[in-house]
Amino acid sequence: MAREARMPAKSKSQQKAAGAALSAKRGDTKVSDLQGASKQMYESMSEKELDDMASTEREGKPEHNSKS
Repeated sequence: MAREARMPAKSKSQQKAAGAALSAKRGDTKVSDLQGASKQMYESMSEKELDDMASTEREGKPEHNSKS
C-alpha cells in the first residue's frame, strides 16, 4: 500500500525555490532562468513533490533554515 509522503518546506526561502522550480516544471517559466536550489529541485523532484513543498503554510516559518 503506497503512502503519500508530505514534504513541507522548512523555510520561506525553500518554499520560494520550490515554487520557482514548480513553475518551470509546468512550463510557465524557462528552466534556464532557474539557479541554485530551485534548479536542483527542478532536476531532482517530481511536480507533486514540488507542489507539496510550495504549498506549505508560510505562517511561522523562518526566512532561512538555520543549520544548528
